[in-house]
This record gives sequence, structure tokens and C-alpha cells, in this order.
Amino acid sequence: MSQSLATVAYLGAAILFILSLGGLSNPESSRRGNLYGIIGMTLAVLATVFGPRVSPAALPWIVGALVIGGSIGLYAARTVKMTQMPELVALMHSLVGLAACLVGFASYVDTSLQFEGAEKAIHEIEIYIGILIGAVTFSGSLIAFGKLNGKIGGKPLLLPARHWLNLAGLLVVIWFGRAFLNAPDVQAGMTPLIIMTVIALLFGIHMVMAIGGADMPVVVSMLNSYSGWAAAATGFMLSNDLLIVTGALVGSSGAILSYIMCNAMNRNFISVIAGGFGSGAGKPAAKADGAAAEPQGEVVPVVATETAELLRDAKSVIIVPGYGMAVAQAQHTVQEITKTLRDRGVSVRFGIHPVAGRMPGHMNVLLAEAKVPYDIVLEMDEINDDFPDTDVAMVIGANDIVNPAAQDDPTSPIAGMPVLEVWKAKTSIVMKRSMASGYAGVDNPLFYKENNRMLFGDAKKMLDEVLVALKA
Repeated sequence: MSQSLATVAYLGAAILFILSLGGLSNPESSRRGNLYGIIGMTLAVLATVFGPRVSPAALPWIVGALVIGGSIGLYAARTVKMTQMPELVALMHSLVGLAACLVGFASYVDTSLQFEGAEKAIHEIEIYIGILIGAVTFSGSLIAFGKLNGKIGGKPLLLPARHWLNLAGLLVVIWFGRAFLNAPDVQAGMTPLIIMTVIALLFGIHMVMAIGGADMPVVVSMLNSYSGWAAAATGFMLSNDLLIVTGALVGSSGAILSYIMCNAMNRNFISVIAGGFGSGAGKPAAKADGAAAEPQGEVVPVVATETAELLRDAKSVIIVPGYGMAVAQAQHTVQEITKTLRDRGVSVRFGIHPVAGRMPGHMNVLLAEAKVPYDIVLEMDEINDDFPDTDVAMVIGANDIVNPAAQDDPTSPIAGMPVLEVWKAKTSIVMKRSMASGYAGVDNPLFYKENNRMLFGDAKKMLDEVLVALKA
């Protein structure tokens, strides 16, 4: 393939990637967006493999790598559960960071590349920054993976003077960056490069360990942005225009999504990076003086048959799904209940909070998998004003995103966070396994309100019972 043809293929792939992002902005067009992305990536890989920069002798190695990597990716995609999707995304981000690091070191030791003067300095800056971003992305994503799958606790690790440690690390990285640029040869430059890589890896670990469980959806989005910038840095190192464009698209879109999600939690990006919010302990929240939080009233438990009766008598129902629905794999039963109620003439809609679940769009993906109609799945801003006119608001495994303390208690850790106002419905039903607090470790006054009912038990089991009672 000639250079001009490869360039045209890259241009086509870049356009397809932009169309892909546009398609992914809406659930109804998301399949088409995914298809554009697949076609664009296939075109990009073919243009790279058969382009003028790859010799025939290298083709067997590249094909072998594609077969191995593609097989692993296909196996993971076919076997991963929907509840494991957030940690899979975090793991994929780590691979992008690792690739950026490996490409950086390979570019530095590649003797076939000879640069002089300003060109040499620019290339070495690209390598240094590329490895820096890649290492932070790699280690940070691995820690996020561990937190999301439960191998690492969600409680933030707050070291003494952690901000000063980060600042000291940055100054050391800058100092060794100067030494790297002034190194007379590759051997001399390798020492500062390795030291910087180790510091970047430690920073990535420290940064994500300090972020609490309640901020994990933002962390996944943030790492997505980092992986994009790592890919862009790789593009600069390899002089590959498409990698630069693609990385910039992913990096900027991830940054915008992180900003949107921070707004949805009434937090700024710096405070998320600073860490400390969300214990992930799954225990009742504690008072300021350390004593256990006391119940604010009596909870009113209900059984599945009573829940079915409330749903059957309702004219309008809003369902608010949370991570508990994902863990229980209850989305298909939810879809059947929705269909049964709609067949009876009941208006059923879904309210989705921007940070429900463990990654952006987590609930939307689950509901789409269960074939819930897109037009009844609404965002928080679209549906929040409708709760006062709703007969039943049903919360399935969500906690922090329906917590009235965000509005009523200025001292709450989630004060000011926009929430779904389910307590304004005529009756609210909360499905939980127990009275434990949510991922943020904050007690929820919703449970004790007079119009609230608690349906305790595994979401899938209890919803199956509700469905049987509805059809009886």
C-alpha cells in the first residue's frame, strides 16, 4: 500500500471515529456508532499493517500478535458478565497505558531513528511525556480494576501530607526530565527515564488509592481520558497521525464526560483527584463524633405480594436502577415486569442518574441488554420533576443517588449532589439486601420516610416473586 493510499485510509478511519462518537451519544444510534468504530479501526489496522512502513519480514510477527490479542479480546467480550464491565473497561485502559510505555522505551532505543538539534529534543520530550502519561494510566487503571472487582477496598487511602508527596514527585520528574534531555547517549538517558517511570507508576497507584468508592464512576471516565492522551502521545512518538487524532478524540471526550459526571455529583475535578470521598465499607454511616448513626425513624418492610399490589394499582411508575440490580442480574426480570405493567395500561419509565452503577452509562447498558425500550429510559434532568405526579417510585439496588440528605443536610458528605427525588412520589419502594449504607458510606433518611416501603432480599429473587404475583 502506497503512502498516499494509507493516508486516505487514515483520513477515512478518523471520520468514522468521529461518526462513532456521534452515534454513541444516543442509545438509539449507539449500535450504528459501534459499527462505525469497528469499521474505522479495521481500516486503520489494515492501513498500518500493509502500509509502506512495515516490511514483509515483520508481517508474520504482526499477524501473530493480532491473532493472539484478538483471541483474548474475543474471549473476554464473550465471557465477561455485565456486572464485570466496569473492571473490564479499567483493565483495557491499563493496556493502553502499558502500550504507551513500551512504545516509548522502544522509540528511545531504536537506532534507526536519527534526529539532531531541535528535532531530537522534541522527539525526546514526546517520549518522556508519553511514558509519564502511560505509566500513570497503567498503574492507576490496575488499582481501579482492583477496587471495582472488590479485590481492593473502596475506602480511600489518605497518606499524611499526600499532596506534598505528589508535588515532590512532580518536581523530581521535572528534574530528571532535564537530565534526560541533556543525556549524551541512550545509556545515560535510560537512568532518568526509568526513575521517572517508577515515580509515575507510584503516582498512579497513590492517586487512585486516595479516591473513595463513591467517585469510582468518575475515575473510570478520567482513566478513559488518560488512556486517550497516552494513545495520542504514542502517535507523536511513532509519527502516526491517526493515533494522534484518535487519542485526542478519546482524551477530550473522556475529559468532557468526567466534567459532566463531576457536575452530577456536585464535585469539581480537583476534589475528585484529591480523594477522600466514599468509604465503600457497606456499613451504616458514622456520626461526626465516631458513634454509630442512629435510625431516624421506623422502616416499613413489605413483601413481594404487597409490592405487586401497589404496582398493579398504580397509574404511573418510575423505576430507578442501581448497582444492586447489576449485581443480582435482575434487568431481564425488570423488563418483564415493565412489559406486564405496560400491557395493563400502567405508565412505566426509568430514571437514570449519571453516576448510577460503577461506570458511565452502566444502567443504560444493562437495560439495553434486557431490551427495555429506549424511549422510556430517561436521564435524571428529564424525569426529576415528574416524581410528585408518580404513584410508585421503585428503587432497585440504588442508595446514594436517591438520598434526600443531599438536599436537606448541609453537613452530609453528599450535600448539594443532585439526586433523583423518589421520596416525592405517592409511594416509594426501596429494594435492598439490608439496611447497610451505600457505596459512599452515607446513611439514607429515605428509608425512614412515612411514604417509603422497604423490600428486603436479593433483587432478582424478590423481583421474580413480584412478577409471579403480578401475573397471578
